[in-house]
Amino acid sequence: MALKLSVFVSVSAAALAAAMSAAAQTTTAGPVEEVVVTARRLDAARSAIEPALGATSYSLPEAFITNLPGGANTQLNQVVLQAPGVAQDSFGQLHIRGDHGNIQYRLNNVILPEGLAVFGQTLSPRLASNIELITGALPAQYGLRTAGIINITTKSGFRTGGEASVYGGSHGVITPSLEYGGSFGRSSAFGSLSYTGTDVGIESPDGRADPLHDHSDQYQGFGYFDHILDDQSRVSAIVGTSQQRFEIPNTAGLQPDLGLSVNGRTAFASQDLDQNQREGTSFAIGAYQRSTERFTGQASVFARYSTLTYRADPLGELLFNGIAQDARKTDLALGLQLEGVYTLNDRHTLRGGVIAQRDRTTSRTSSQVLPVDADGVQTTDRPLVLADADHNTGTTLSAFLQDEWKLADTLTFNYGLRFDRLDAFRQEHQLSPRANLVWTPAQGTTVHLGYARYFTPPPFELVASDTVSRFVGTTAQAPGTLNDLPLSERDNYYDVGVSQRFGPLSLGIDAYYKLARNLVDEGQFGAPIILTPFNYRSGYAKGVEFSANYASGPFSAYGNLAVSRAKGKDIVSSQFNFHPADLAYIAGHHVYLDHDQTYTASAGGTYRFGGTRVSTDVIYGSGLRRDGAVPNGDKLPAYVQVNLGVAHTLDGLPGGPLTLRADVINLFDRQYAIRDGSGIGVGAPQFGPRRGLFAGVSKAF
Repeated sequence: MALKLSVFVSVSAAALAAAMSAAAQTTTAGPVEEVVVTARRLDAARSAIEPALGATSYSLPEAFITNLPGGANTQLNQVVLQAPGVAQDSFGQLHIRGDHGNIQYRLNNVILPEGLAVFGQTLSPRLASNIELITGALPAQYGLRTAGIINITTKSGFRTGGEASVYGGSHGVITPSLEYGGSFGRSSAFGSLSYTGTDVGIESPDGRADPLHDHSDQYQGFGYFDHILDDQSRVSAIVGTSQQRFEIPNTAGLQPDLGLSVNGRTAFASQDLDQNQREGTSFAIGAYQRSTERFTGQASVFARYSTLTYRADPLGELLFNGIAQDARKTDLALGLQLEGVYTLNDRHTLRGGVIAQRDRTTSRTSSQVLPVDADGVQTTDRPLVLADADHNTGTTLSAFLQDEWKLADTLTFNYGLRFDRLDAFRQEHQLSPRANLVWTPAQGTTVHLGYARYFTPPPFELVASDTVSRFVGTTAQAPGTLNDLPLSERDNYYDVGVSQRFGPLSLGIDAYYKLARNLVDEGQFGAPIILTPFNYRSGYAKGVEFSANYASGPFSAYGNLAVSRAKGKDIVSSQFNFHPADLAYIAGHHVYLDHDQTYTASAGGTYRFGGTRVSTDVIYGSGLRRDGAVPNGDKLPAYVQVNLGVAHTLDGLPGGPLTLRADVINLFDRQYAIRDGSGIGVGAPQFGPRRGLFAGVSKAF
């Protein structure tokens, strides 16, 4: 199945309820079917609480994921890369429409708070029945993280059965997994478990196919449960965990060049470095939903606990970097989400809600450094140990109210207000108007025009404590001492687009422009791989996206192209991380953001014959930024990565079908750099994956 473009959908809760009620009247097979129909009707009503009115929504259903080379074994970020306007970066990061991060993840429309994970993917595609990416001028229910909303509709237990699989191949990859779902009475449950071992846990720093010291062990678990109380209400629960260990890969053949000595040692082979990072995330969500003819409401509570632990190589890092720092960070987020939709009459549908979240972070570091004199010359070869501990608490409170006003049968105006307040390292707030006009002048044609005011706090869990002065007079002294706290970004966002369907072919074009004050960016500074937010005083992002989808019979295909530009001017927070000369230049000039990529494209196709499926996908990038004559003044070379997959399903076996698959990642073994180690906030080089051959077998039961 090709990527499905579902743009500007507007369906009231009453209409959905009526449709599902009609379906229920045709069901005659007994209590089980009645429960299933009730569950589906409640699912539809839940979706009506938060439709993407006037925004752009790209749907990647379970069938699309299955068709990708690698299938559900593909990491979530690689699946989302197939949507328009999504560019890849190192460490599995995604950039949507010129933003660094600024992505909100949701499970069944409930917010999943941000965590500390850098390398690992907390969520697996195998838990999803559908992945939806929402971008553009967002309606008022979406806030704080606004570049893209990734809403995952989870699998449920109303499709009884399971699947066991083993997948693996090149680069030491092995991935066994197990999932099962079932129903009992008015309850259902679904669960999945998986393990991935790989010798390329983080991108290669030198382009070799099998990097030195790059093994990773990754464990993921997920569970979903719901119980239908009656025809109008249900309760549900979601739990999940991701526990991952990474070796930091090495580049061979280097020696320290800082001229330092540690306990008489001056030499250290780079291939012998032993740095490691552990990342863990666990989350839980509980929800109560009630749906009547005119009203649907959902009350949800959510929690997420994440940890990040970095273990340095004391001798090697001191000689190479002048600092060896062990670090441990934790973040506990607790929240409440109350939202509802009420059909006032045939013309007006009201939506509103309140969201509150509280975060508690802790940070402990132990740093080994060497003392230096006023000229920066080492005064002793015996390291000093500087310990630091810090904790912070932050609260966000949001409320919104909006009206979906049907001006005519073909014209809908969705307008509203959103209020956000941040009480953390700073106290900030904003009242944000939103407005979208959606016009459907003919069958298959949709035109939209939207405006949104955004308020985007920097990631609270990543804001570093003020310890710059502690390192003055040591080999870890920062280029400067100025360290203003990060600010919340404030945007004016404009979006216009058209989509058109011609039978099996759908075409779309969407243009956007974001004008930002205190634009938030992130960089990796220092050895612990922990991102740090900072602000440009002003900035902008603009671009155009084109999409095409075709599906007919056994063949389906999709293609996307995005053209964008993102710039910022004058760094006004976390300034100590930057060289004074760079700060001075950026203060007077707009510079490209390090994650800016002018052209980004993706494409793919699937063909079925008998029980065999052949599929391919392609990603293209014109290259992220790197330093040139000025900061971020150049770009990396363009790249293309082609993946190919073949799967064959044997039906008629006891318990269910058996599927065999074979995949080739980076079919032509193109070596390409994602980063070269230069650029604002860029820590080290990273390369894309080299060619890998993989095979798997899965058995349904």
